[in-house]
Amino acid sequence: MMPDSKLVDVHIPCPNCPSSDAYCTYEDGHGYCFSCQHYSPPEGMVGKADDVQYTYEYLPWRGITSGSFKLFDAKSKIDDTGKPVSVGFRYPNGAYKVRLRDKKEFYSQGDIAKAGLFGRDKFEGHGKAVTITEGELDAISLYQVLRTPVVSAQSASSAARDCAIDRAWLNGFDRIYLAFDNDDAGREALARVARMFDYLKVFVVKFGKRKDANEYLEHEEEEELRSIWWNAKKYLPENIVSSLSDFTTILHAPSVKGVPYPFTTLTEMTYGIRKSESVLITAQEGVGKTELMHAIEHKLLKETDDAIGAIFLEEPKRRHLQALAGIELEQPVHLPDCNCPEDQTLLALKEVVRKDDRLYLYSHFGSDDPESLIDTIRFLVGACSCSYVLLDHITMAVSGLAGDDERKALDYLSTRLEMMVKELDFSLIIVSHVNDIGQTRGSRYISKIADIRIDATRDVTNPDPVARNTTYLTVSKNRFSGRTGPAGRLIFDPVTYTFKEELDYGKDQITPLWVSATDNSGDQRLAS
Repeated sequence: MMPDSKLVDVHIPCPNCPSSDAYCTYEDGHGYCFSCQHYSPPEGMVGKADDVQYTYEYLPWRGITSGSFKLFDAKSKIDDTGKPVSVGFRYPNGAYKVRLRDKKEFYSQGDIAKAGLFGRDKFEGHGKAVTITEGELDAISLYQVLRTPVVSAQSASSAARDCAIDRAWLNGFDRIYLAFDNDDAGREALARVARMFDYLKVFVVKFGKRKDANEYLEHEEEEELRSIWWNAKKYLPENIVSSLSDFTTILHAPSVKGVPYPFTTLTEMTYGIRKSESVLITAQEGVGKTELMHAIEHKLLKETDDAIGAIFLEEPKRRHLQALAGIELEQPVHLPDCNCPEDQTLLALKEVVRKDDRLYLYSHFGSDDPESLIDTIRFLVGACSCSYVLLDHITMAVSGLAGDDERKALDYLSTRLEMMVKELDFSLIIVSHVNDIGQTRGSRYISKIADIRIDATRDVTNPDPVARNTTYLTVSKNRFSGRTGPAGRLIFDPVTYTFKEELDYGKDQITPLWVSATDNSGDQRLAS
């Protein structure tokens, strides 16, 4: 960076890390990020030799041998006086991150933001263990000592993004060691990355007197570095607190109001949708659980700026998106006789979702293994930062199993999901079918684990169209407030494809738009 150069743009998004305001550009054309220390040279300077003849070699540096640099294809750039100028770290997609030798500054060539992890292409995507460091020099240093797979994120600020890109590759290993820098930024990055994986397979390498792995090599402490790695402990979320100061911090944390449901009575009884809670919605087949989930999803998208994961196992993605647009437009855009232009549907969907990386749709697993669903939800929360996940429906995830195998799988799945809700601090809204006596199908444990249970009933064969399209909600379990009982009467209008809540059962009766004719006896009939 050149401090005497005048600023042009300040507090703009960094092209290298997720920071939205740490990057600045200068009058001479160079840029610098104060979060990840990424340096972009003036246009035309990258790779320009001018009158200087450069050579490139694998040179030893900072305790790292030339052979280790060669394995990772990290060459030093040397000017015509024989002075090493920089080191280029080649990423799997061909992009380069370049570090200057005389000062800690960086610049990049190629699409470094989508490069993933440095060193990933040097190792097989499976094995007993892989180690992730916070810098390229640290990765090469640890490999030199361990001779086991080691890769690196580009920086602490981009660690979650880089690991998300190569998450499937990382998950192929039995153990994942996190060897991030011994500072605040490193500890924050470690916590973000650990959330992406089953904590039972995550181990933490805690550096003591040195900041990172390369410092141990610089001080010729290879044996101590090796011992630190071998003594890594399993990662455990910080769940245990015991001091009065901890209690004070917890109690002084600002209260977060739950996001309201689309229905007033349900919100009053439950105080809304909160993180770290699971909500179970139950009903028999054909009652309209999916439409209820669409309404809740639409409300979350409109009321929050958070990312949302939607796992609807019986619904194609196109139908799902049409449902969200239809609620916004108050018309069933998925029906062939609706005649809603596609551009209008798309515009409505954009009004609901508002931006990229906000709504994540996942509709098929191709597996009866509960771990597939658990891992998908962990990815949505840990890697995609989803605060709310909707699952319709849980029994579909193990539909290929039967009898006792199905029950055991659902018992296990329910328990793991509830543990993960608390561990990762997100809200999980689940649908489950029930049998004729109201028990959750396949496993009664689904209901026992949930924080809140909402039952939906509807007389689907009633000859009266209003009665036939009226859904009754009941809160049968409520750990938060203890309020249970009738939670509202919803009338579904197939013309607007929306629910209308009847707030006062004795007065203000709602007459749907599609019921406009009466016969001589006064009974309502469909206008069509």
